[in-house]
Amino acid sequence: MIHIYHFNIAIILGIIEGFTEFLPISSTGHMIIIGSILGFQDNNANTFEIVIQLGSILAVVVKYRYILLKLININMIRNHNKEFNENSLNLFHILIGILPVTLLGFLLHNQVKTMFKPINVMYAMIFGGLLLITAEYIKNKYLKQIMNINLITYRQAFIVGCFQCLALWPGFSRSGATISGGMFMGISRYAASEFSFILAVPTIIGATCLELYKNISFITLQELPMFIIGFISAFIVALVSIDILLNLIKHVSFVVFAIYRFIIALAVYFICILHVH
Repeated sequence: MIHIYHFNIAIILGIIEGFTEFLPISSTGHMIIIGSILGFQDNNANTFEIVIQLGSILAVVVKYRYILLKLININMIRNHNKEFNENSLNLFHILIGILPVTLLGFLLHNQVKTMFKPINVMYAMIFGGLLLITAEYIKNKYLKQIMNINLITYRQAFIVGCFQCLALWPGFSRSGATISGGMFMGISRYAASEFSFILAVPTIIGATCLELYKNISFITLQELPMFIIGFISAFIVALVSIDILLNLIKHVSFVVFAIYRFIIALAVYFICILHVH
């Protein structure tokens, strides 16, 4: 039977993961901060955080299942849909979008693992917030923005993929980096967010499978209920938070998220860093 402490941890971290994964405020950063406060920082904690990310990604798969099926089964759709556009979003956009972070993540894997500390999250929160503010400023310089993900070019997909590499810095935010990158390239917040969600599927699944392969020994039968509860919590909350973000970005500037990041960075300094010293 799962211990009540572990049950509470699973629920709390599952909710945090699901709510923050697709907001430009960094789910990993929040998990590291909350884990530090709760004293949940061992190898089992790292593996747990990896597993529940799959819950958030499952929410994207459910939400964008038709687009993902089109990407996978593009030939069948082309044959049965006369209105299908050969230049619309396709699998190659996704492949070149995940290429930069795949290569850099492979090369810097060991170095990245040493950066999962509150102080690194604090700096990432600050620089990630500055990037969001800059992206908002740049966005206003475009007279005409791309409003539909089917109009994203291969060049834009690759540049967004390069921005995704910033997510290797714990606390920077994968969604924040990719959405900002899209805005720098003249893609609207809404279209950039949708592309970011879709790009997250292969990116996080690939990274998660690799980490699970290396840490599978930490998932025991005794701890399995905790992983399942966290996974389900993350899935349910992420399914809701996707719609929340898509509605928010129609009316709210990303400067609001930047300010939130600065506040979190300040809180990390006082709670997790200053307290230690």
